[in-house]
Amino acid sequence: MLINPAFAQASGVLATGGGIESLLLIVLMFGVLYFLMIRPQMKRAKEHKTMIEVLQKGDEVIAAGGVLGRISKINESYVTLEIANSVEIQVQRPAVQLVLPKGTIKSLQ
Repeated sequence: MLINPAFAQASGVLATGGGIESLLLIVLMFGVLYFLMIRPQMKRAKEHKTMIEVLQKGDEVIAAGGVLGRISKINESYVTLEIANSVEIQVQRPAVQLVLPKGTIKSLQ
């Protein structure tokens, strides 16, 4: 035969898969996951919570689904939005996604 069978030989450290190296790899992967996904999401959630807390009557907002309106009534869990002249809808406070600068909505006057 022209080709002899080859048998893999490795030292004891490489053959076992490494002990501390695999642990360090897991810790490094968790660190990357934390800084790229978990931390920015927590920051966004905190900013949204503070935005929801400072809502007041007369603010112009965009609610979930793209509904644009002006806050006409507000209580601890619901916000009433005026979306057209004498047309009001009621949404939950967390459904408010963005507060717009004053004067953005001109058609409701």
